[in-house]
Parts: sequence; structure tokens; C-alpha cells
Amino acid sequence: MTVAKLRLAAFAAALMVSGSALAEQRTLVFNTDTSDPAPKAAFEELITMFEAENPDVKVKVNLFDHEGYKTAIRNFLTADAPDLANWYAGNRMAPFVKAGQFLDVSDVWEQNGLSQKLAASKASMTIDGKQWGVPYTYYQWGIYYNKDVYKKVGVSEPKTWDEFIANCAKFKAAGVDCVTTGSKALWPIAGIFDYLSLRTNGYEFHMDLTAGKIAWTDDRVKAVFAEWAKLVEPGYVTANHTAIDWQDAAALMVQGKAANYVMGNFAVAIFKDGGMTNDNLGFMVFPEITPGLPRAEEAPTDTIHIPAGAKNVEDAKKFLAFVARADVQTALNKRLGQLPVNNESTVDTSDPYLSLGFETVSTATALAQFFDRDAPAEMAKAAMEGFQEFMVKPDRLDKILERLEKVRQRVY
Repeated sequence: MTVAKLRLAAFAAALMVSGSALAEQRTLVFNTDTSDPAPKAAFEELITMFEAENPDVKVKVNLFDHEGYKTAIRNFLTADAPDLANWYAGNRMAPFVKAGQFLDVSDVWEQNGLSQKLAASKASMTIDGKQWGVPYTYYQWGIYYNKDVYKKVGVSEPKTWDEFIANCAKFKAAGVDCVTTGSKALWPIAGIFDYLSLRTNGYEFHMDLTAGKIAWTDDRVKAVFAEWAKLVEPGYVTANHTAIDWQDAAALMVQGKAANYVMGNFAVAIFKDGGMTNDNLGFMVFPEITPGLPRAEEAPTDTIHIPAGAKNVEDAKKFLAFVARADVQTALNKRLGQLPVNNESTVDTSDPYLSLGFETVSTATALAQFFDRDAPAEMAKAAMEGFQEFMVKPDRLDKILERLEKVRQRVY
């Protein structure tokens, strides 16, 4: 055989091998709204890690902006489903589950021991006793407080709601707002309601309420507002909260004009930009109200699901198992600056708020997603308007609850 023929034969063989490799490589289509710089970089790294471990799989990413994605997902789940899609836990995933648009992935949970590793989030991923996706990140809510103000007034971190309210009287006597918030955009005060609801009646009640299964005129709902009234009626909350945004309220705490703020961990950057440090910025779990009630936390959770119309289910389940791993969630959340859901993961110990947050949420019995994620949009808007009205005019409670009950009957 001549040299030319040998080269031709070698080239043909190479083509055959190359063609075989291409034929063996499978595609995984992933629709996601991780378009902001940090999550975009984090997911690019995540996919690179997955493809390195699974060289026979190529992940094709379709990137959407946040707002556009909320509409797009309703369309592509029906018309042109990808193999993977980002979404949220709890009641936000329920409509897609009920419509048969997300696959049951209980087998992924069972085969990878996720009921233990993702224990805190299991309730929010479970509908009808089955799991419908995998959570990969969340962040804690709780009470951030000014340690200098606590020291000046002579009070210590409370463990119960009664202790918290007793502290409030001392803060007011010292000319300090016990609790600050900005309700101009409504959503910050939903965090206060959620915690009062979770601590007064528990997780199951709260989720039933946001799912429209409980009347707003129910005595148990009134009990939640009775606890809220202990803050509102004596004037323990920043008086002009309706006129300020959440960042303005954060400034009041930085300046020592307020002692406590019910807020998510994303506010730490604002507190520190204002001059607070790890030495005088504290974080505490929202205090107990009903003794012995299992501790649920507010931790908005981002998730990944397999649409019912997925074409590559086998590799999609492999991806879910991958993203649920402790080492993967550690790396991913280091990039995101948030908390891994896997309780065997690690967090940056140099950040006390991430460390405290990880301990808080990973040891919780269940996680709520935040009121405007857990309730439908129309109900959430009406309820948050009602919360704001109650904080200004607590004597209108019965009328507010009657109005919300009419909205509930219409929405659900």
C-alpha cells in the first residue's frame, strides 16, 4: 500500500472514530433565568464541571431574563419543553405539578439519600408525597440587629417573643425604634407576617393559608395579627415606614435609630456599606411564640426541575443528582454568595452571616418561600396591602380580613 493510500485509510478511520464519538454524545437542553452576572458565572462553572464528569453529554443553555422567564416557562413547558428548567420551591411549583408539567423525581431523591441531605427543603419540594425537583441554593431571613444599641440600652438577645416585646419597651424608652422596616414597596413587611404566622400556628398552617385552604377570617389568622399588634399598637415600629424603601430602613439601623430589622441576608451588604461590621451587626433566629412548635424558617429556595416533555430524561436525572451533591453545592454557592441546601456542604466560615444562616436553615424542620412566592400574585398583592394598612390602622383588622377573604374566594 502506498503512503498516500495509508494516509487516506488513516483519515477515513479517524473520521469513523470521530463520527462514532459524535453519535455517542448526547444533548441536555437547560432553560434558565440565571442571567445576572454572579449566577450566570456560577452556572457556567457548574455546567463545565458536569460536562467534565460526563464527556458524553453536552449541555445546551437557553438563557432568559428574570421577568421574561416567568412568561416563557408557561409557554415552553407546553410547546417545546427542555430537559431541565429553573424554578422555585413550595407553592410556586405546585401549578406545574398539578398540570402534569414537571416530572416526579422521587427516584433521584431515593437513590442519592437526598431526604437526609436536603432534609430542611424536603417539605417544600414535596406534593402528594412525591418530590418534583432538586433545590440548589437558598438564603436565610431572620432578625438583623445593632449590637451597639442593644448594649447601650442594656438588653440581651431574646429567645422568645415575650422577651423580644419586653425589649421593645426598653428601646422605645431610649428613643429607639425597636423594629424598622420600609413598606413603601410592601414586600418587606410580608417577611414579618410570615414569621409571625410560622411561629404562631406552624408551617402546615402557613402553607395552607397561602394555598387558599384557610379563610382569612379564621381565628387562627386573627391570632397571628394579635401577636403583630404587640409591635404595632405601642408604636414599636418606625412610624413613617409607608414612605420609605427597605434600604432607607436599613440606614436607620446603621445609624442606631433602630435596633432590629426582619430581613433577608442580601441586606448585609447594605448594612456594611453603611459602616457596620461583624462586631456590631448581629443576626438572630426569629423568636419562639408558641412553645414547642417545630421551627420553620423563611428561606426562598431556587430549584431545578425536569419538564414532563423532556427528551433526555436519563441525563436530566443525572444532572439533578450532580447538582444535589455536597461538593457541587459548596462550589456553586461560593460563586453565588448564598447557602447550599445540602447539609453536608460547607460555607465560607469567614462570613458569620452565611455560617449562622447555614446553621439556621439546615436545622429547620421546614422552609417557607416568602409570601409573594407562596401565594398567587393577586392574593399576595392584596394581602401585603392589607398588612401595610394594619400596621397603620390596627383597629381596621376585621374589615381588612373580610376584604382579604373575598379576594381568597375569588382567586382560588
